[in-house]
Amino acid sequence: MKDIVVKHERLRAGVGALLQASGSDEREARIVTDHLVEANLKGHDSHGVGMIPLYVRHIKEGKLRLNQHLRLVRDDGPFLVGDGQMGHGQVVAMELTDRAIARAKQQGVAVAGLIMSHHIGRVGTYGERCAEAGMVSLHFVNVGGHRALVAPFRGSDARFNTNPICLTLPATGANPPTILDFATSKIALGKVRVAKNKGEQVAAGTLIDSRGKPTTDPNVMFVEPPTPAGAVVTFGEHKGYGLALFAEIFGAALVGGLTIAPHHPRVHGVVNNMLEIVIDPARLTDMKQLKSEIDAVFAYFKASPPADPSAPVLVPGDPERLSRGARLANGIPIDATTWGELKAAANMAGLGAAKFEALAK
Repeated sequence: MKDIVVKHERLRAGVGALLQASGSDEREARIVTDHLVEANLKGHDSHGVGMIPLYVRHIKEGKLRLNQHLRLVRDDGPFLVGDGQMGHGQVVAMELTDRAIARAKQQGVAVAGLIMSHHIGRVGTYGERCAEAGMVSLHFVNVGGHRALVAPFRGSDARFNTNPICLTLPATGANPPTILDFATSKIALGKVRVAKNKGEQVAAGTLIDSRGKPTTDPNVMFVEPPTPAGAVVTFGEHKGYGLALFAEIFGAALVGGLTIAPHHPRVHGVVNNMLEIVIDPARLTDMKQLKSEIDAVFAYFKASPPADPSAPVLVPGDPERLSRGARLANGIPIDATTWGELKAAANMAGLGAAKFEALAK
């Protein structure tokens, strides 16, 4: 079936109404909606509005608590730790980020931890906030609360999750803020979900089946117990695995959060923990010199003659900017299966599928 293409303004209206019907106040619904729709605009459909059915299900199951705010549990100079109280991650993670930026402006650096948050979504959103404030930032995230999805290098079954990492730089004279945001798995689970919903295969070398053998079938990730599931593999073999391991420890254990270790209960649905390091670069170097060097390095890299003339060399953030421009102009494509899931979520939330579709389409 053909994708449904919707304008971002209408999608925001429909998703916002759906979230308010589920119990979020207007502010929370707006923050979560803007985060998800922006992810779609930037080409990250895996972290876009397709997450809504999971959120609504977790609300009904008591795994996602509505209208929560960050509760500080540590506040010591440059060090902060906040408990998300299993609230919407897009809200509590941004509250932590704003506190970390303010602290970095005061003290030159902030080392901030987030624990017990529901899904925080696209991590680059928080990196963008730091970069827009003129900061440099590093973010390490783990994912707990449910079964593991990603296999360790040389392993044959899942032992951890997609464990994303994000690094950022502020804008310069010639370049907008630079955001490098990636899962340590070769593909995010949301992208596997999108492929399943579209009836497509994933790229070779992305998944293994329940016997540890390579497969391109996304359905191996969505079987119901006791049928054994497959697993996503890490990118870069041992390198991605090593980064995932450190994201697990830095993002959770170092800040007092729950790791994926099996002695922790996996009953929360989704738990994100994050270590966020925010640095005021002006405390380290002359900002004019730093920005000049960033521009020179980027120009040098991008001047490499492309192997394919239709695919020039890019820097982090370029694909998102290109996607956002195209989707603002032409609309956001949503596959028919995901659209059906959104309508079902609207029914579950009490808005109704017809009202959602009238607002969003």
